[in-house]
Amino acid sequence: MQTLKYEAIQLKNGNYKKVTDTLVVEAALQININNEPYTVVMRTPCDDFELIRGLLYAEDIYKKKDHLEITIIEKKENGFAILNTKIPKNKLGKGYLNKRTLLSVSSCGICGKQKLEDISFEGQKLINNLPFDLKKLESMFSEMKNHQETFELSGGSHAAALFDSNYKLINVKEDIGRHNAVDKVIGDLLINATLENANCLLVSGRVSYEIISKAFIAKIPYVIAVSACSTLAVDYAKEFGITLIGFSRGKKATIYTNLH
Repeated sequence: MQTLKYEAIQLKNGNYKKVTDTLVVEAALQININNEPYTVVMRTPCDDFELIRGLLYAEDIYKKKDHLEITIIEKKENGFAILNTKIPKNKLGKGYLNKRTLLSVSSCGICGKQKLEDISFEGQKLINNLPFDLKKLESMFSEMKNHQETFELSGGSHAAALFDSNYKLINVKEDIGRHNAVDKVIGDLLINATLENANCLLVSGRVSYEIISKAFIAKIPYVIAVSACSTLAVDYAKEFGITLIGFSRGKKATIYTNLH
């Protein structure tokens, strides 16, 4: 269930008429770790396993590439769900200690972080010597758009797409939250053990620092957005060795960092 139809009144040229509008679904997903509530994410109810896998990976809670057991505890028709994942205590990453408050919103990755140091990251700067053909951008975004079925119906969802080094589309995921879409598409590749093939992340909205951090943790050297990039996103991209491109629309793009 990704969309629902709602009745509404449309105003056009001074005239009112009753219409049926398609809206993207937003519903709560409670994520339990070892049968204890960890966080609640507002998301579009699809690809929940991929979302959890990608989120726990990005948050340094479970960085292993081994199979992760995820079970459905409760699932309602309105999209609300509770899922539990079992992780041995000796395999819980240090991110588990930086536990978010129970409600985590889908549009702000820094919400719930308790200390400033919680947004710092460790690791070697990405080294990528492969040149990027900017002429491919228009066709890449067009291909992503062709897979945005929820957006086509509702106009209210974001998308994230991963491409390999040959500009071939690997996968696309949609969600009401930008970060959720990124978690889903990375989580899908983790589940299928193909994350090492990812070379470029496309996002349908703006890029904040956390999308850059998710790309860095997943070792994805290119992040390209249809919209703006924040100052912190540019700073992080420079530090992490990520090529960051924003305002990629048609034949235009703004390159902020590390173009080869």
